[in-house]
Amino acid sequence: MDRAELKRAVEALLAARGRALVALEGMSAAGKTTLAAELAQAYGGNVYHMDDFCFPAHQRPDDWQQAPGGHMDLERFRREVLKPLSRKEAVAYRPYSCREGAFGAERLIRPKSLEIVEGAYATHPRLAAAYDLAVFVQVDPEEQRRRILARGGSQGLLRFQEIWIPQEWRYFRACGTAQGCHARLSL
Repeated sequence: MDRAELKRAVEALLAARGRALVALEGMSAAGKTTLAAELAQAYGGNVYHMDDFCFPAHQRPDDWQQAPGGHMDLERFRREVLKPLSRKEAVAYRPYSCREGAFGAERLIRPKSLEIVEGAYATHPRLAAAYDLAVFVQVDPEEQRRRILARGGSQGLLRFQEIWIPQEWRYFRACGTAQGCHARLSL
């Protein structure tokens, strides 16, 4: 799948159902956030970021690094985002910032015809059935490294290489993430 095919798939869902819930799952620095913003702008949609649903460090289970998505509060995401969207209701949640180590102000988001969830763990088996379309977004590992370095400097790159990228790959392998998505897109 390429960007044009993705847009055609979104358009087809909107034409057939009048609304669509799309997941952009995949690798760190693959372009999921940028792609979600592009789709939201093109179709007047909302974007929800999985990163807003990390557990605060003190609430993570002891085995979080071994459990696929163990650092993610998937139940809170399901309760605060997916359930209201399934009922065509407004979504209200407080995003958690790992960088700041704190919850932000509450966001109240009115439903639109296109709802986009972006981020790794979006199609975790506990969430996957909610989506009309799930796309695994991937990037060449060298390009991924370059993007992470540009975004977070050498310390950020080191942290991703030591913790977050191995954590993602454990999740991808354990859950068959790419295979479970409807399509793949390389950016």
